[in-house]
Amino acid sequence: MARPRTETLDMIRRLIEMPTVSRDSNLDLIHWIRDHLKSMGVDATLVHDETGKKANLYATLGPQDRPGIVLSGHTDVVPIDGQEWSTDPFRIVEKDGRLYGRGTADMKSFVAIALAYAPKFLAANPETPIHYAFTYDEEVGCLGAKRLIEVLKQMPVKPKACIVGEPTEMQVIAQHKGKKSWRVDVRGFECHSSLTHLGANAVEAAAELIAFIKSLARGKRDNGPFDAGFAPPYTSLHTGVVNGGTALNIVPKDCSFLWEIRYLPQDDVDALYAEVVAYAKTRLEPELKAIDPSCGFTFTQISGFPGLATDEDAGVVALAMALTGANGVKKVAFGTEAGLFSESGIPTIVCGPGNIEQAHKPDEFIELSQIALCEAFMDRLVERVKAGGAALPV
Repeated sequence: MARPRTETLDMIRRLIEMPTVSRDSNLDLIHWIRDHLKSMGVDATLVHDETGKKANLYATLGPQDRPGIVLSGHTDVVPIDGQEWSTDPFRIVEKDGRLYGRGTADMKSFVAIALAYAPKFLAANPETPIHYAFTYDEEVGCLGAKRLIEVLKQMPVKPKACIVGEPTEMQVIAQHKGKKSWRVDVRGFECHSSLTHLGANAVEAAAELIAFIKSLARGKRDNGPFDAGFAPPYTSLHTGVVNGGTALNIVPKDCSFLWEIRYLPQDDVDALYAEVVAYAKTRLEPELKAIDPSCGFTFTQISGFPGLATDEDAGVVALAMALTGANGVKKVAFGTEAGLFSESGIPTIVCGPGNIEQAHKPDEFIELSQIALCEAFMDRLVERVKAGGAALPV
């Protein structure tokens, strides 16, 4: 396969070298994209978060009075803390047909390829516009996309379809799981560990609830419902972080943990959550409150996004299959912003370069061949949207 265009590789390099870890501002990158598009005569709308330190970007290439195709990607990346990288994660290193760097797979390469094709889209005098939607804080709960979509709902012209460029090895994804996550704070009553009968152990209460969550996870694993298109083919429950206690000789007063459910589109996530809350409140909390009425469990949702379940007969699926040459669609277990766009009424699929297995790891990389495949996708899209191009099935 031919080497990717120099313009594409230069754009990937530029974006990777602007660190945008979710806990930090992404404004340097967003302002650079805004100014880059402005130099081509394209105005962009910025939608900031409540702090003003982060922003989404939305821009339209082509006619402003008709709906077009959204190319969407998030600009934030996960931290490198504690990871052992062989190279500088914020400097592109090319080796053995790969580009190494934080965000190469997840998912600045797609954003960069879309931007590198802006001159081609504009030169095609598109009959169907291309919309860019670049968001913040996808990695911490799809926060930016939610804010951007609320603004899109108020616009007089809304997109007709959306392609989210998360790494799928350029396979067309029509379904993915949804996710909800929570923080549980357990309040106990502390005392000397030699007098456990006078205390309420928050760590042990948390552990009992975590064990119950694990039992629900085993139930889903063993009894379903199942969908073989996903891996794993069932709804999963998982506890990822636990904090509690101060010293071994003190019955701990406080404990907290983070847990999540990644659910099949047909499963009832709210019913599962209700089971967990009911177990905490009816089975575990009374024993704590018998020691002190202030003891108990508090649940706080920290993130959530819907699953994606786009009909395989939808026009956006036909378009993506034509652009990739695929003869079918697939499903993935990981979540994206696609479910939010779809929920807002914009038919959406996921399709982008790279492999999700490289995401969030040290020495993250993308194959040059994947970049070239995405360029071929964009070349076909240019032909589709230009005046007199092939009819769009969306």
